[in-house]
Amino acid sequence: MNQMNTLGFIQQGGIVTMTVALILVVMSLASWYFIVVKTLQNYQLKRAIKRTITAFWAAPHVQAGMSQTDDSPALQLAKHAIAAAQHHQTHATQHANEVCSFDEFIARNIRRSLTQTQSQLETGLSVLASVGSVSPFVGLFGTVWGIYHALASISASGQATLDKVAGPVGEALIMTAIGLAVAIPAVLAYNAFIKQNRVMMGQLESFAQDLHTLLTTGAPLFLKKTIPHTQPVALNTTIGVPV
Repeated sequence: MNQMNTLGFIQQGGIVTMTVALILVVMSLASWYFIVVKTLQNYQLKRAIKRTITAFWAAPHVQAGMSQTDDSPALQLAKHAIAAAQHHQTHATQHANEVCSFDEFIARNIRRSLTQTQSQLETGLSVLASVGSVSPFVGLFGTVWGIYHALASISASGQATLDKVAGPVGEALIMTAIGLAVAIPAVLAYNAFIKQNRVMMGQLESFAQDLHTLLTTGAPLFLKKTIPHTQPVALNTTIGVPV
């Protein structure tokens, strides 16, 4: 019965109420679409990043670490860093006085790769933020308009008793509840995704620092038995593997 009253109120509210309801429905569908997509995406990315970093440092040399099939942000970061090292070794000697140092050149390309990854991780978050901040006000607008429309109808009928006022006004307030129902999941999901992105970016930044150390010094900063680097690692200018 309440559902029929609510639908009836939306239909009787005219084009404004129906437009507000349609906007809230579209916002809800958009937010839930990104919630589902980002949840699956982040789950896969977290596993891929962890798997790639573990396999990279467990590899006997750089070429073996780069032979992974996982197309994760960590592997893309390593590819960009090694490609930058190769490029500098190939072309810097021709303009030694005009280019930046080997260390700075690699660091710049690593930062660019991290920035690109962060932009990819933040895709869709602006939609969730917009839905979470705007939908309560859209619902409130629908409530105000609904109350105005209900009171105008009651005034025209000349019956202003409590039982005549409570129903239309109560139905108008449902628009605010709908706005909150749309906003709350979007806000919670946005905060959760921001936290997950920070964790993944922290892992990538840590990996980037260790990779930068490996490429600039020839050996990783940390010592692990699974990394048999007994001599400094140099990059071959053609294939970028330890020699």
